[in-house]
Amino acid sequence: MWDERYSSEEYIYGKDPNEFLANAVGKIPKGRVLCVAEGEGRNAVFLAEHGYEVVAVDSSTVGLEKARKLAEERGVSIQTIVCDLAHFDIEPESWDSVVSIFAHVPPQVRKALHKKIVNGLRSGGVLILESYRPDQLKYKTGGPPTAEFMMTLEGLEEELKGLNFDYGVELDRDVVEGKFHTGKGAVVQIIGVKP
Repeated sequence: MWDERYSSEEYIYGKDPNEFLANAVGKIPKGRVLCVAEGEGRNAVFLAEHGYEVVAVDSSTVGLEKARKLAEERGVSIQTIVCDLAHFDIEPESWDSVVSIFAHVPPQVRKALHKKIVNGLRSGGVLILESYRPDQLKYKTGGPPTAEFMMTLEGLEEELKGLNFDYGVELDRDVVEGKFHTGKGAVVQIIGVKP
């Protein structure tokens, strides 16, 4: 599905970074950043432009080819790994930051991934996450078609035990990110720090 979706010349979520990530970049410690469900690379390339060593993971070969092309256009380098997040291993205490922007996967995959992310962050490491919440279904402006793939602040507090939330909110905001995320969006945003 994702290879097909990313197959057009157009960057379907745009080339600019996610707004929440762009506003939170100052909270990310310098070093190695893992971007999960990175798609066409807009967030990974933005982070590389800010001096981070970035690894982008996605299940789509086509998306990550576009990510490498965007990095080349912008004069930066990123490492890409094609892997389904259900099977992606995260080494303990190996990342200074993890970025998860609209990484909508089945709940059992998400819960396991979030546990791996908490374990994979070094002390002082930061998770930046934005996701659609179930209220998004009423807007129909992007995101998965079912609520079980979406997240809530309460659910994230449970799944990300081991992180301190410096910031955690549920809000409705205008999301303008290419043709598949355009309009009012019901989102949850967190900045979690590993003690």
